[in-house]
Amino acid sequence: MVSDHLKPIVEALIFASPEPVTPKTLYKLLDGEPKEDIDAALASVRADYESPRGLQLVEVAGGYQIVTRPELHEWVRKLFHDRTTQKLSVQSLETLAVIAYKQPVTAAEIAEIRGVTSSGGVLSTLVERRLIKAVGRKPVVGRPFMYATTREFLERFGLSDLSDLPKVDELADVLGFELPAALAEATETTTPLPFDTDPGTEEVPGEGEPVTTRGPAAPDDTVH
Repeated sequence: MVSDHLKPIVEALIFASPEPVTPKTLYKLLDGEPKEDIDAALASVRADYESPRGLQLVEVAGGYQIVTRPELHEWVRKLFHDRTTQKLSVQSLETLAVIAYKQPVTAAEIAEIRGVTSSGGVLSTLVERRLIKAVGRKPVVGRPFMYATTREFLERFGLSDLSDLPKVDELADVLGFELPAALAEATETTTPLPFDTDPGTEEVPGEGEPVTTRGPAAPDDTVH
């Protein structure tokens, strides 16, 4: 049985949160309530959102969010038609795809896969958006930074984890442009995602001095 007062509280917390709410967060916020009651309330809320309605409860990055249904996207877009949004460039999307499928990966490896001489400015942009971050240095000469995607990446693209990534050709169809052929040979990594570290200021290796996320990133995407 679900407590009459607990279910609406759980729904309100998930709706009001700007990021996915995990069961652990619910346990903390509802301290004093039995965990099994909280789980039952969450299950009841999930059941309610399975029926046809404008909103749905989705599991994203280990937590839950209440979002609009994808088939209603065009209607919702009309509401925000006049809103100015900063979109990712084709170069940024392509770079992000390389990192998502090949992580952890260095700047030089990204540039080689994409067929460009440098991606420093694009990497800085993605770090600023908190879609990627440096997760260590590769143990080779020069010890270059290695990049991986972040929790914000999962949230932005509605993924529960990296196993939800579509096939490369499917992603290319969605984006509307061809992705590097090397991505078809997707590699699997056991490196943990950097969810629990402070995003703060990230040092981003470019072609010279490191760039930080405190200032705007300059374009850097020279094709061979």
